[in-house]
Amino acid sequence: MREITKAQLTIGLLAYFATIWEFLFHLTDTNNFLFTVGIIVLQLILLLVLAYIIIALLEWVKVFDLKTNAILTLLILVTFRLLSTAGIA
Repeated sequence: MREITKAQLTIGLLAYFATIWEFLFHLTDTNNFLFTVGIIVLQLILLLVLAYIIIALLEWVKVFDLKTNAILTLLILVTFRLLSTAGIA
């Protein structure tokens, strides 16, 4: 597996697990289990796709190395996810 693919998967999963806990607290109030599971799976897919796109764009520009791009992507994804949970973005 290529290094960029490993970084994309790792950053997507890290962002997912860093932001899903707050989301679970809000969804456990509802009684619809399938809705909760569906939202959790959609969040995973969304963060993996966004990690793939952002790291690919940063690697295409080639301003920083892969490690710096991965850290920037993680910060962007977690910030975006927390802001969207708060209703700001």
